[in-house]
Amino acid sequence: MYQAGLLLGYGPEGAAQRFIMSPHTASIIIPCFNGERFLAEAIDAALAQTYPQCEVIVVDDGSSDGSAAIMQKYAGRIRVVRQANAGLPAARNAGIRVSTGGYLAFLDADDYWRQDFIEKMVQTLETSGAAIAYCGWQNVGLPDGRGKPFIPPDYEHEQDKLERLVGGVRWPVHAALVRRHVVEAVGGFDPKWTSCEDFAFWIRAATRHTLVRVPEVLAFYRHHGNQMTKNRALIAHNHWRVQREFLREHPEVEKRLGRRRIRELTHGEMLRKGYECYWQRDLEAARAIFRTVMKTGYGTAQDWKYMLPSLLPLALHRRLVGLLERNRGVTA
Repeated sequence: MYQAGLLLGYGPEGAAQRFIMSPHTASIIIPCFNGERFLAEAIDAALAQTYPQCEVIVVDDGSSDGSAAIMQKYAGRIRVVRQANAGLPAARNAGIRVSTGGYLAFLDADDYWRQDFIEKMVQTLETSGAAIAYCGWQNVGLPDGRGKPFIPPDYEHEQDKLERLVGGVRWPVHAALVRRHVVEAVGGFDPKWTSCEDFAFWIRAATRHTLVRVPEVLAFYRHHGNQMTKNRALIAHNHWRVQREFLREHPEVEKRLGRRRIRELTHGEMLRKGYECYWQRDLEAARAIFRTVMKTGYGTAQDWKYMLPSLLPLALHRRLVGLLERNRGVTA
């Protein structure tokens, strides 16, 4: 993970370089692994920010496509860090290590912002004194006109802030701006997570620091063909594992919320995601999720009626679902 307080980076020849902290600078960190398709748009979105004190750091995480050539076109306007492929969390941490700003923002290579994203987030942090600002966001590129603008809840002013954050953080990593000391306190992003690394970061940061919401859509999450988010079973499992790890580290949370509510927030959320996959006929993902839920003993008799067929061979399970649909004339 990121080593707190380390302001030592490496230049293109491997020579050590020290960077001077700038508390009013917003460091924008863009990790990139084979992201040539949208990388230029992400960099342009970062460079176009109206906030006057921004630095843009692009981390080439071992790309083998044309990403490096795109980065070269921005020479003198961005700082590039290159490393062997180590994964998204490690790439973000590499950017953190060479960043100088008192504010940190994380923009993936296929996403983008409104031009006033950084300006509005900094202003809100300064006015409120909060540690983390988050905003509304929108999915783009979904079929059938899906992807309505979404404004997350105002967690800080709700009585059940802890409970809601344990259940899930409803903003993507690029819809937030965080003060540097928060990143240092958490230790950056945990490289062991192949997905949900942002949830692992936010659940630790947001439950111990103050939040402030900017109720505007300033961030845009792009859906396209080759994304990690397509693996719904892996994401559901990692979300559940992040929750369980956090609860093991913070046993006082279960004492506060109660065992029954904790089971609803963890196993119950896992089951909900399994049903979502099931009704959308992503049967392979649903089966993987249901099998994990069954191991916990969670669910009603009605839930188990849907989960138990997951123990059958996949082909037989598909035939059973098709038979139920034909017999009932409705989605089974």
